[in-house]
Amino acid sequence: MVGVYFSGTGNTKYCVDKFLKEYDCSKNSFSIEDNETLEMIKESNEIVIGYPVQYSNIPKILRDYIVNNRYIWKGKKVFIIATMGLFSGDGAGIMARLLNKYGAVIMGGLHLKMPNSIGDDGALKRSFEKNKELVKKAEEKICTAVSNLKNGKPPQEGLGIASHFVGLFGQRLYFWGKIQKYTDKLKINSLKCNGCGLCEKLCPMGNITMTEGIAVSGDKCTMCYRCINKCPGQAITLLGKKIIEQNDINKYL
Repeated sequence: MVGVYFSGTGNTKYCVDKFLKEYDCSKNSFSIEDNETLEMIKESNEIVIGYPVQYSNIPKILRDYIVNNRYIWKGKKVFIIATMGLFSGDGAGIMARLLNKYGAVIMGGLHLKMPNSIGDDGALKRSFEKNKELVKKAEEKICTAVSNLKNGKPPQEGLGIASHFVGLFGQRLYFWGKIQKYTDKLKINSLKCNGCGLCEKLCPMGNITMTEGIAVSGDKCTMCYRCINKCPGQAITLLGKKIIEQNDINKYL
């Protein structure tokens, strides 16, 4: 089995890696940003794909990746992992429907609650101890899911019609405009920016550039929160006006 993921702060990568380790002790996980990922998908019959849900939907960068490479999914057996701060309804289901459209066979779906990565909003903020507990529970859930998959009874979280309605009416319809295109709402405070260039290197979209020693954002942000959580000067925001907490999965391991 090969793992494919898109991950902002490392939550999803960690979950995919844990799943592979439990499944067959492999370390074959690849970001969609890696050049070799497409070849790995082509060569593999079984794939676990993971991503953080955004407003009960697939991140725009990942949806584009799936659609642009639609012909490689035919006949692939896929297990879906959706990570989230609270709930998504059909976080795994929306990917399942997309992949089904291109001929993939969906083995199962798993929803994992992880530490919230939205660093500039107060919602869903938890204590350090609570976040460590979330990660531990996610690990236990992954172990159970792998065991059930091997026994022919994989979890089907987010794949049913009831989950579809929860995802659709719970969030997706209300935030439809936010998930159909990239955003130009990323804000960089030039007074706080120290010119280190880390955000430019981290951005999966090439949306941030250094201009005269200051980071400048474009209009192609995929809302992964990678730059926001890594910025040493806390100069970058998206939803809020200031950084409340910067998160990284390594804090809780």
